[in-house]
Amino acid sequence: MTVIRPEATPRPTNDAVSYTLLAEDTATRARLGVLHTPHGDLPTPVFCPVGTQATVKALSPRDLREVGATMILANTYHLYLRPGAERIERLGGLHQFMGWDGPILTDSGGFQVFSLRDLRRVDDDGVTFRSHIDGSEHRFTPEKVAAIQEQLGSDIAMVLDECTVPDDYAYNVEALRRTHLWAARSLEAHRRRDQALFGIVQGGVFADLRAESARTLTALGFPGYAIGGLSVGESKEEMHAMLDVVVPLLPRDRPRYLMGVGSPEDLVEGVARGVDIFDCVLPTRLARNGALLTRDGRLNIRNAVYAEDRQPIEDGCACSTCQTFTRAYLRHLFVAKEMLGLHLGTVHNVHFMLTLMNDIRQAIKEGRYPTFREAFHQRYRVADAKARERNRQAWRRSAG
Repeated sequence: MTVIRPEATPRPTNDAVSYTLLAEDTATRARLGVLHTPHGDLPTPVFCPVGTQATVKALSPRDLREVGATMILANTYHLYLRPGAERIERLGGLHQFMGWDGPILTDSGGFQVFSLRDLRRVDDDGVTFRSHIDGSEHRFTPEKVAAIQEQLGSDIAMVLDECTVPDDYAYNVEALRRTHLWAARSLEAHRRRDQALFGIVQGGVFADLRAESARTLTALGFPGYAIGGLSVGESKEEMHAMLDVVVPLLPRDRPRYLMGVGSPEDLVEGVARGVDIFDCVLPTRLARNGALLTRDGRLNIRNAVYAEDRQPIEDGCACSTCQTFTRAYLRHLFVAKEMLGLHLGTVHNVHFMLTLMNDIRQAIKEGRYPTFREAFHQRYRVADAKARERNRQAWRRSAG
């Protein structure tokens, strides 16, 4: 499939984070680019391993570099509560604190706060909540969340938004009004020149609200745009439909970030709809539970069938786990509840996701993304058979 390669534009000198579009697929909205940040340039589409509390669980920064990670995500809510943004700032900022010299994106903590439900109260000024750690009361306003992220020193910061249940229209209307109000206040309050602040499109599963949100935030002129409030209970079809509404309304010359969405099939479909950045806890969480990712789907390493299996997790995988250890050994580690099993499984799963993104970028570059997308869906088995069939049907409809 023909790929359009527009002439690369020079990186603006006055933006902390900018995006250069390199290529677009003509049959889908998949695109290839470069994200420029104060801590380095990285190719997109990109998957960010999640380091919620300034650590990607079971992996060191050296591990992350070895598996090919370029940008990681940390969480404002969790770091604000422990060890505290002021302490991290005194210790040199988040990069120095955690020993990671690549780009860092911090979520605003809005999702975590609004997940507390009975432990929070929201009004137009902000949200009051109780810590999940000790029950102490705290207050987040758009200005405070922006200031916390400035103290953390991430390359990309997020505005405070209100993440809602996806299918309650009246609630989404009210929450969207607050989200837009908070976005404008966040932008006005943000001062750090070496950090970019992204807006977040909300609106549940309602096309009119999503379109309104995309247009409102675009008018504010953020350097990048996130799409939030998806993969929170809606169907795959609904998520795809919302991306089909939102992405075409976002500026072509700004990065697009799909928040908290990151199963392998979601990466393939999100890229097809024009998304540049993804993050998700899925690969690390699966690994800690003995579910290992392969090109054919998940493999439950605890199953007895692997007790004497001398194969690696996946033939051809270049990760250090597959290059060194057998399925039999990994099964033993998980059954014996040895910590090494969690580490080795996480190395493999994160490497799998980053390799998938590299393959996606190569397919876009070579003008064969539709073929790549079809081959992926024909081979990869999602965990649930019904979900797999729904995903295939959604793909067939979107592919025409």
